Amino acid sequence: MTHRLIAEWPTLALLILCYAAWAVSLFWLSELWLPLAIFVAALSVTLHASLTHEMVHGHPTDDDRLNHALVWPVLGLFVPYGRFRDTHLAHHRDARLTDPYDDPESNYLDPVVWRRLPAPVRTLLRANNTLLGRMTLGPAIGQVAFMWTDWKASRSGDRRIAGAWIAHIPSIAVVVSIVWFSPLPLWAYAIAVYAAHGVLRIRTFLEHRAHEHTAARTVIIEDRGPLALLFLNNNYHLVHHMHPRVPWFRLPALYLADAERYLRRNQGYWFRSYGEIFARHFLAAKDPVPHPLWTGGERVERPAPQRAPVAPAYATITARSQRAGAPHPPS
Repeated sequence: MTHRLIAEWPTLALLILCYAAWAVSLFWLSELWLPLAIFVAALSVTLHASLTHEMVHGHPTDDDRLNHALVWPVLGLFVPYGRFRDTHLAHHRDARLTDPYDDPESNYLDPVVWRRLPAPVRTLLRANNTLLGRMTLGPAIGQVAFMWTDWKASRSGDRRIAGAWIAHIPSIAVVVSIVWFSPLPLWAYAIAVYAAHGVLRIRTFLEHRAHEHTAARTVIIEDRGPLALLFLNNNYHLVHHMHPRVPWFRLPALYLADAERYLRRNQGYWFRSYGEIFARHFLAAKDPVPHPLWTGGERVERPAPQRAPVAPAYATITARSQRAGAPHPPS
């Protein structure tokens, strides 16, 4: 245990920084300048969510209960730790990635379900498939869908789901109480939390695509900027899915050590940076809402539109592509 804690000091350091920034936003910046307080609170909640993701994957200790305690209470309020843990670990069954039913984090729908939706709902979901829509509409759409699904499961007798929500009540009470006694208004904190969930959707926006080959469904984004840090290097998402027990601070080196292999594996599902994603998809949908490989509730063996295969010479330029402006795989 002690060895693990020493080895994963970057995670512990970020956790301390996260809680410190959150406290500063509530008790100091809120009296200095409210917009800045909301901004820092939103960043703190976003980072806390990323750290929670690390805890779910067994960091920084081997004790799941201690890892949970390190990120309790849930600063983002919306999702119980137990539900995030269960749904996210289910999402890591890679053979089911993007499955409208079996991947809890899929944004695709069964085409049969899609055709039955009212036209206004389809319009809303199409807008949600742009990056702007995902950041602004996504938190509300996702929360409603998530809670509705959990409510139905609880009504059907799933005690584990009901128990996770009941256990979440003290977490909400603690966070709301701290905010209540701070100078930051509750409405301002609500804005910060919603904004944080919007920022998190930049990360999840195109982590996965519909593709008949499992390994080709998961993205690599070679970003080393502020968003990559905020998301704890989950932009190297294929590397994370292949090595889910590797801590966040080792993912870039693991990728760069054998970039060509990873990019061959995911068939060139690659972006240079989050800036490129904003440029391409801020107002343009990344893909359709109905799953393109799903017909009548069954998969069909038809590949989705994809990038061209990665050139063999790509590995020699990948580590310096951002600095040198080297060409990247064509769209």
